[in-house]
Amino acid sequence: MADGEATATGKSQDDSDESHSEKVNRELIELINELRVALVGVQVLFAFLLAVPFAQGFADVTNLQKALYFVVLCSTAIASGLLVAPSAYHRINFRAKDKEQMLRTSNGLMIGGLVFVAVSIVGSVVLIADFIYGSTATSVACAVIGSAVFVGLWFVLPVVRRDSQVQPND
Repeated sequence: MADGEATATGKSQDDSDESHSEKVNRELIELINELRVALVGVQVLFAFLLAVPFAQGFADVTNLQKALYFVVLCSTAIASGLLVAPSAYHRINFRAKDKEQMLRTSNGLMIGGLVFVAVSIVGSVVLIADFIYGSTATSVACAVIGSAVFVGLWFVLPVVRRDSQVQPND
């Protein structure tokens, strides 16, 4: 974002009339909105995974597929926990008047949650590809492509973009 360019709220990132408290409040609202997006996806994936063992045909999976399923299930559970944690943290500490620390902690929890969501999605695709095609090459291709897409778009692109900009004093 260029200096003075407006955000979705209409304020620019470097508006001098935004106090530190207002900035923290805005950033907390942005984080909450981002969590809403991530939580829906992880909840749908988790619900699907919880139903899979009861589906016809699950008894026919290989030991490798069972192990992969368990890793994906656990990864999704961890992602759910990490993405819900900022709400619990906020609810327990919202009167502590330490929103900045809450924001920093919640930001870390969300990034950790996104790592586990990416692992869960890639693992699910690999599991389904292996179940349908039974090909190691297909499974490896899905893992490599999926990992590259998630790591590239979710982590590398934002970090490269952030690091390529001159940061004003935040």
